[in-house]
Amino acid sequence: MYSIIDIESNGAGYRKESIIDIAIYRFDGHKIIDQFISLVNPESDITPFVQKLTNINPKMVKTAPKFHELAKRIVEITANTTLVGHNIDFDYRMLRQSFSRLGYDFKINTLDTIPLAKKLIPEETSYSLQKLVKSLGIPLTNAHRADGDARATLELFKLLISKDTSNDIIQQLHEETNAKSYINKIKALTQDLPGERGFIYLQDANGVIIHSAYAPDINKCAKKIFNSKSQKLETLQQLTEQIRFELTGSELIAKLIQNSKGIRRRETLPFGLYHRNGRYIAEKNTINKTEKPLVKFRSFTQGSKAVKFISGVEEYQNIDVFKAKIDLRKRTELWLGAGRWLGEKLFIIFENGKIVSFGFYELFTQIQTLSKLNKLKIDLAVPTSDLVNDLQLALLRGDFETMPLPK
Repeated sequence: MYSIIDIESNGAGYRKESIIDIAIYRFDGHKIIDQFISLVNPESDITPFVQKLTNINPKMVKTAPKFHELAKRIVEITANTTLVGHNIDFDYRMLRQSFSRLGYDFKINTLDTIPLAKKLIPEETSYSLQKLVKSLGIPLTNAHRADGDARATLELFKLLISKDTSNDIIQQLHEETNAKSYINKIKALTQDLPGERGFIYLQDANGVIIHSAYAPDINKCAKKIFNSKSQKLETLQQLTEQIRFELTGSELIAKLIQNSKGIRRRETLPFGLYHRNGRYIAEKNTINKTEKPLVKFRSFTQGSKAVKFISGVEEYQNIDVFKAKIDLRKRTELWLGAGRWLGEKLFIIFENGKIVSFGFYELFTQIQTLSKLNKLKIDLAVPTSDLVNDLQLALLRGDFETMPLPK
């Protein structure tokens, strides 16, 4: 039993996409026994490129059902089947991340018609769906819409089944796709990891954390570890049975969380911001060892961007105003900024110029009193000198709202 599927997305960034069109044909190897076709309200924008490609515009999906309203039907029509698609990895990922947002772990065996077609019809010049079905004389109406592409994929699959008279290749591909090989183990471990900043935790079969790290992109970090040929990582690769992650949002939040865990970071800041002859410049700190930089940077590029921004703010042209703005000494106040995800806020508590704690709260949470903040706060574990530059830059950019510390 098979479920032939095609999905169109709204074109958002990787792992942030939402489904806008879905078609599934339940196929018993001879005939269609059930089908499901629907537009889906993505609850977000559709990129101009996708609108032009699919002819699906925001007005068309505005009144369409949302994914959570279709989820049960999708589970029912795909139950006890193998999910078949042309580049099935995309469709399967879209389903898994959509179900994941609902707190449901959607798993199913899959079969991709692309490698199957390459083995059974090796002489083709292109294996894109549109070109392949045209070459084979399979009709494709409503291209780049889920129903049209899914129906063409179904006809292609029927042809491939008929050409595989001994059923050896379909069975082989099915086994390859779903075998517990190292490649498929890593694919299963990493397929749902987000491409966002955060901490990654690798665990063994007993749930023991055997490796942890901060990563600007959790998904890329995991794949880099498992694709590495380094002998140092070989044991780690073999022992890992589960991956967990903790989103951090900004790099500053990541540093705060690391600090709260007692992790000290050694960061090299070789460039600095200087004010000379009425203007700001960024240069290496070793050029003039007698002059103390106003702010330090990891790279010249970071410094250049800061200079460009600072030079465009009129009040910062007064060096005394600028120095007062970035002076964190003697501050006793509350800073409020963006949290780790939409709808969450970060707070930082300063006392006498030092960060003593931080925490997170949802937008609907009331935090007018210090006792409320104390229930949410996370205390810092090590000195915060390595956070000063990040805090100063965030303050200059206007990332935080500052206010007196509540009583």
